[in-house]
This record gives sequence, structure tokens and C-alpha cells, in this order.
Amino acid sequence: MSARSLRCVVRIAYSATGWVDHLRKLTLPQLERHLYAAADILRGKMDASEYKEYIFGMLFLKRASDLFDAERERVMARYKGRGEAEAERRAEQPESYQEAFFVPPIARWAHLANQLHHNVGDGLNKALAALEEANPASLEGVVQHIDFNRQVGSSRIPDRKLRDLIKHFGRHRLRTDDFEFPDLLGAAYEYLIKEFADSAGKKGGEFYTPRAVVRMMVRLVKPAEGMSVYDPCSGSGGMLIHAKEYVEEHGGNPRNLILAGQENAGSVWSISKMNLLLHGIPDADIRNDDTLANPRHVRDGQIQVFDRVLSNPPFSLNYSRDGMQHPERFRWGWAPEGGKKADLMFVQHMVSVLKDGGLAATVMPHGVLFRGGAERGIRTALLDEDIIEAVIGLAPNLFYGTGIPACVLVLRAPRSKPPDRAGRVLFINADHEYAAGRAQNYLLPEHIEKIVTTYEAFEDIPGYARVVTREELRANYDNLNIRRYADNSPPPEPQDVRAHLHGGVPKAEVADKKDLFTEHGFTVDAVFVDRDDDYYDFAPGVERAGLAALVTDHPGVREREAALVAAQDSWWDEHRKLIVELPSTRQLMAARAELLNSYIAALLQVGLLDRFQLSGVVVRWWDINQFNLRTLATRGFGGVVDGWLVTIESALGGEAPYGHPLPRRLVPDYLEELAKLDAERASLEAEIKSAAQPNDNEDDAVDDGEEAVSETDLKKLKARLTSAKKRQKELSAAFSATLARKRGTLTAEQEQDLVMSIWHDDLTAHLGSYIFAHRRHIVTALESWWDKYAVSLTTLEDRRVSAAAQLKTHLVELGYA
Repeated sequence: MSARSLRCVVRIAYSATGWVDHLRKLTLPQLERHLYAAADILRGKMDASEYKEYIFGMLFLKRASDLFDAERERVMARYKGRGEAEAERRAEQPESYQEAFFVPPIARWAHLANQLHHNVGDGLNKALAALEEANPASLEGVVQHIDFNRQVGSSRIPDRKLRDLIKHFGRHRLRTDDFEFPDLLGAAYEYLIKEFADSAGKKGGEFYTPRAVVRMMVRLVKPAEGMSVYDPCSGSGGMLIHAKEYVEEHGGNPRNLILAGQENAGSVWSISKMNLLLHGIPDADIRNDDTLANPRHVRDGQIQVFDRVLSNPPFSLNYSRDGMQHPERFRWGWAPEGGKKADLMFVQHMVSVLKDGGLAATVMPHGVLFRGGAERGIRTALLDEDIIEAVIGLAPNLFYGTGIPACVLVLRAPRSKPPDRAGRVLFINADHEYAAGRAQNYLLPEHIEKIVTTYEAFEDIPGYARVVTREELRANYDNLNIRRYADNSPPPEPQDVRAHLHGGVPKAEVADKKDLFTEHGFTVDAVFVDRDDDYYDFAPGVERAGLAALVTDHPGVREREAALVAAQDSWWDEHRKLIVELPSTRQLMAARAELLNSYIAALLQVGLLDRFQLSGVVVRWWDINQFNLRTLATRGFGGVVDGWLVTIESALGGEAPYGHPLPRRLVPDYLEELAKLDAERASLEAEIKSAAQPNDNEDDAVDDGEEAVSETDLKKLKARLTSAKKRQKELSAAFSATLARKRGTLTAEQEQDLVMSIWHDDLTAHLGSYIFAHRRHIVTALESWWDKYAVSLTTLEDRRVSAAAQLKTHLVELGYA
């Protein structure tokens, strides 16, 4: 029996709309594709800012219904001994449901899938309203505002489209037991929010902060068990969710964490509530109102205070003092009401809600650092009370809705800095720390690691960070322009006039690159020969096109790179047990910390990459594999392999994922045969195309020893092509079953060896990318010297004289001179 047939046997119906496979867990890539495909159903008729609520609402309804069904089964089993009628009665009582929302009959998925065929929009609206009314404590105002009958353009979404949406969401059951790791749905929801933010462009900034920035900010303030965390402009809730995950990952109890936030936009507030609920956070206190005008977290007439504050408030808003509640929050000064300068008002609100010893991190535009007038007065007042601890400049174009660079301010409650930081401010200039994307730039894990490590060290790093005293800031009129204190501008490219005129490469310039060359084991005698005491010449035979190969093949370079890879292999052999033991320890972040620190210690002594580059290798590897590592901790190595298998199978509707490492390891002969068939097919198609092209010019029909393909031979070629296509189709169709059969033969030990070898190779590939980047810096230096000095002005003048003489000779020969 094939794997596909086996799966059909074990599938059981759970509603009339779909089937669920109880032997396979839903993977994150599979669920992400599923949600994206749901958006495709509505995409085209409206933009992302319009249809995102429908997708969020449908997903939330499906999840609530599936969890209700699971809990209902437990309720029925609990009261089964009292008779079927009593069990049914208890199962229809809302008070029986403590671990799930009570879902009224008209909101249950079976009803929506089987009975809702006409006026579908109205039926979905009633389902959401009933769900909210049945669970007012958690859902009041969250879903009822979603209107599936809302007119879009000149029409509503037709019943057919909404039925397609219901059928699509019915393809997968969304119980927690169906997921490869518990928080899979939350991770998928975050993916969906990001996709909508990407599609919405500038509007995406209203509800989404790039998660790399969020992770960095959470690591700066380090929330811990027992603390309260607040976001006054909570958007989709990402800051609070990552604070909870940070506590959980570091061994704390996330249930012993108070999360609170406020969001002005009603639709975004709704998204954040659903996001938090889908992440298993039912008790976050999220309010809907204007934070500056009417802060809602008030107790006994006093503003509530918190241990940690995290936020990315909207940039450059206007505000009004008229009717503003709790003006005592702004005792450091009032920014101008016009001119879109509310930024420092948000800063003051955050400081005012910090407990003694509290810590905040907020994104701000650079203007707050240096604008004069009332804003300078506010800065001075904040500095005088030692509130500003760090100013971190970020790269441009990281955020949706603005291409301007932003900064992160780290703030302490007044006069509560640690003694060694009192009266000082750390400036970090990280505006060069980013990777360029197609539409946006983004932070890589190593950039976050460098920023956080520098903040924790609170020390000077030339060209990157500097600790500045209050006296120096005062002398600069409290101008906090980052580049004034931590200037990372590259030095101007040196230009040697003598070398330009007469040739040669200045030895002084080469000496400036000594550290770069030494780190990589490169010596300049492979490229240069002495010209005199102050200049080199490029060695005979060296050409610009061959510089990269010359560096790559340099014995010292190869030896140093091999030493780094060998150090990694030794480290892996010693520390792989931290990963192998995750199914029993489940201490993901403890393992991450030990892997990171030990990796840096083991490889730093080789001397090729610095600590930030080495940390980037591990952190990037970890981030890419983090969900597989969660699966490992939850379901073991077999679960990881099964997850890969499900991901591959779910992708077979599009381009077959033959490049995934799993089939390359399990069925290499199968892939090799497919590759040979692909090459054979391409060759036959080229032959047939060439033979079929008419030759209309008889003069061009030169006999080069090749005879024209006869009609008989052409038929044979076409028959071979048909056979190759058929065989290729057969092999492709059998790919999933072949892979599943091979997977079924693996022992537990083989599963572990397979996963660990794939992860080791992945880590080695990441290390290789850093080695290549470092080597490329050497090549770039050599190419720059070639471009500047390989051809001198004297040589150019000689060539000009020679070319003029040749031209004159040709003109004489032609009778023009």
C-alpha cells in the first residue's frame, strides 16, 4: 500500500467540509501556505488593508470552533456516565467551558460548512456576534465589528467567494494537538500580519513593527517573571507577545507576567486582541483609546505604573492639550501642539508610567534628538533627571511607512540608573547594521547581537559606540545627534598623487590593511613585488580578473579557513549533546546561550572572524531553525523528520521541493535519475527544435559534415521525448510515496543522525558565508588598488601619443594627410 493510500485509510472525518490526518502534525510552512492561499481567494477585488480583517476573523472563528469541539468531547466524556441526555445538556452550557470559548451553534464550523449556503455574509456576521456575546469578558468588541456584508467598491463579496473561504479553512483542523509545536498558530498569525503589512505598504506601519526590531528591544529591557509590561501604542501586540516569549524562553513562568497596552485604532486593537488570544494570552489588558488624550490604565484616579515599557508610537503626530486627561504626565515640558511634534509627549508618558527602577525602550524619529525650542527644554529636563540611558541609531528604511532612519531610546525611571551608568549616556551608531531588502532593509540576528552586547557592556567601541558624560552633553546644548558622539563615517579613500602620476601601490595603504590580511592568513607577496622603499608594483602575470582566484587559492588563506572549519567541527562534536538532549530538557534558550558562548570561545582563537561575526553564525542558524528546534523539544527527532516530510508534501502542488535537504539525504539515487531525465528531455527538445526550424536561405545551407535530420529520425526523437516525459511524470508522481517509504525505514538513531547532519551542514554553510564575506574584503582592497594605480598617468600619456601616431599613419595611407 502506498503512503498516500495509507494516509487515506487513517484519515477520519470531523466535519462535512474536510478531513484531518491524525498521524501527521501541521507544520509552520504548511500552515503559512494555507493562510496565504486563503488571502488569495479575496485578493484582487480589494487591497490588503480591506480584506485582512476577513481572514483574521475567519481564522479566529475556525480556531475557536475547533478548540470548542475538543473541549466538548471532554465534557461529553466527563458526564457520559450520567446518560447521553445529561452529557448533551452539560455540553451546551457555557459554564462547562473553562479552557475554551463557548461557541454557540450558529458559530460552529459544522453549521457554517454544512448549512450556510445563502446570505453567507450575514450568516458569518451572526456567527461572530454570537461568539462575542457568549464570551463577553474576553471578546467584547473584538470580532463583532467585522462585517462580511460590507460593500467593497460597488459590490459586496459574493456568496461564492465566502463559501470558497469557508471550504478553504475547513481543510485543516486547528486544535493544538494537531500542531508540530504548541505555539504554531501564533507564529502563523504573526506571519500573516507581516504579509498584510508588506501588502499594505505605508499603511502597514500603523499596526506592525518589524519583528527583528521588536526582539532587539525586548532583549534590551529583559522582562522577567513577576513583572508588568506595558505598550502605550500596542499595534498588533507584537511587543507584548515577544515579552511573554522572552520570559518563557528564559525559564520564567509567563503566566506570572502582567501584560497591558493601549491602541487608538479600533480595527488594529481588534487584531491585537486576536493575536494575543491565538498566542495563548487571554488575560492581556488591552484598551482602545488615544493614549496621549485619555490613558485608560488608571487605578483609583492614578496612572498605573509598570516595570517595563516597550513601544513604537506613530511618528510626528499633532496633539491637543484641550481636554487631555492626567496632564501631570508631562512635567518635563510641553512640545508644540502643531507641527507634528508629539514624539516627546509619548516619551514623557512612558517615563511617567515607569515604576521606580523601571526600564523602557521606544522607537523615535531622529528629530527628537536635536530639534530646538521647547523640545530641547524637554531633553534637558530628562537628562537632568538622568532618565536617558542609551540612544541607539538604526538603519534607514527598516520600518513600514517611512524610509527615514529611526532610533531607539532606552529610558530609566528618574534617577534610578545603576551607579556605574549614572550621569552618562551611551550612544550606539548602528545605522550601518542592516541587510538590504527589495522594498525594505532588515536587521539580521548578528546586528541585534552586536547592539544588545554593546548596550550591556556600556563601553566605548571606536566608530560604533561611545559613553558620554552629562557635562559633555550640556556643553553641546543637549544635542543628542548620534553622529556627533559616535561617528561611523568611513575615512576618505586615500589617493596617492605620485602613484597616480608614475605608478606603483603605496606601501602605507597596504600596511593599513595589515589586520585584514593577517586575520585571513593572506600575504601580499602573492600580489606585489617591491618597486622601491615606499611603493609596490603588481607582480608579473597578475591581472585584475584573476585577483579573486588568487586570494581564494592562497595557501595561507586556505589554511586559515580550514582551521576555522576544523574548530567548528570540534566544537560541534563536543556540544551537539545540548541539541540532542532538548527532547528531555526542553531548555531551548539555555541551550542557545551555551551554544552561542561556547562557539565564540572555540572559534575566536582562530583569529579569522570577530565575536560579532561568530555570534551571527550561531544566531542566524538558530533563528532559521528555531521552529524545527521547538518541534524537536516537543516531539523529538522523528517529529522533525515528519514535519519536513509534511512540508515537502504540502509544497508539491507548486514547484517540487527537490532542493530540500531531506530528499537529498534519503533518496539521492531517485533525485539523480530525475536530474538525468530532465537533462535528457532538455537535450531532446533542443534537437527537435533545431531539426524543425526551416532553412529558407539555400546559400547558407553549407555542408559542415552534418546531415539534415530525416523525417524518420525526427519521429524517433519525438518518441524518445514522449517516453522521457512519461517517465519523468511517473517519477515525480511517486516522489512523495518514495520519500515516505524511505522515511519509514529509519530507526530512532538514524532519525537523530539525519537531523543532526543536516543541521551541521546548515551551520557550516552559514560559517562559509561569513568566511566568503571576509575574503571578499581582501579582494575588494586589491581591486581598488588596481583600479587606482595599475595604470599611471605617464602610461596613459604614452598610450595617447602612440595612438595618435598610429592614427596619423592610417590617415596618410588613406590619402587624408
